[in-house]
Amino acid sequence: MPNEALIVIDVQNDFCEGGALAVPGAGAIVPLVNRLIGRHDHVVLTQDWHPPGHASFASAWRDAQPFTTAQFAYGQQTLWPDHCVQGTPGADFHADLEITKAQMIVRKGFHTGIDSYSAFRENDRMTRTGLDGYLKARGFTRLIFCGLALDYCVAWSAIDARQAGFDVAVVQEATAAIDLDGSKKRMLTEMRQAGINLHATA
Repeated sequence: MPNEALIVIDVQNDFCEGGALAVPGAGAIVPLVNRLIGRHDHVVLTQDWHPPGHASFASAWRDAQPFTTAQFAYGQQTLWPDHCVQGTPGADFHADLEITKAQMIVRKGFHTGIDSYSAFRENDRMTRTGLDGYLKARGFTRLIFCGLALDYCVAWSAIDARQAGFDVAVVQEATAAIDLDGSKKRMLTEMRQAGINLHATA
C-alpha cells in the first residue's frame, strides 16, 4: 500500500546469537523479517549506533554490572553490556538481512549521555530523531514494525509512532524479546493499551 511503511528495528550482529547483547531467538526471525521486507515497497531500517564509552554501558560506571540500573537526569536507565559501538562488526546489520530495499537508515543512541530505544525519541523523551517528520512528509499513515528487541526498541518505537498519530501494527513472529524482569509481558500490555495491533504471524 502506498501509505504503508515497514520499520525494521535493530537487526544487528550484537543483538543476534554470539553478539554482545544477544536476544534469545534473534537469528530465527531474520527470514521472517526478510519476508516482510519483500512484501513492502517502503522500508526503513534503524541501527543502534553508540560511541565508545556510552553512558548506558555498565563499563562506563565504576563497579556497575550489566542489567542493573542507574539514575540519569531523565530517570532510571538500564545499564547494558557494551554493544553496537560505532564502526564495529557488532553494529553491522545481520549478514542475512535484506537491506537493499531500505529507503532510509535511522541511527540512534549516538548521543553519549542519552540512551535511545525508540526510533522516534531518545530516552530523555525530548531529543527527536526526525523519523516522524520524514514519514509524514512522504505521506505514510500506517507503520508495520518488526525486529529487535520486542520489549525495548520495537515496543518503544511502536508506542511513539502511535502517539505521533500513525496507525501501528507489530508482527510478533518477526520479533524476539530480551524479557528482563518481565519486560515482555509489560510492554505487550502497554502496546495493547496504546491501540497497537499485535499480529501473531508474518
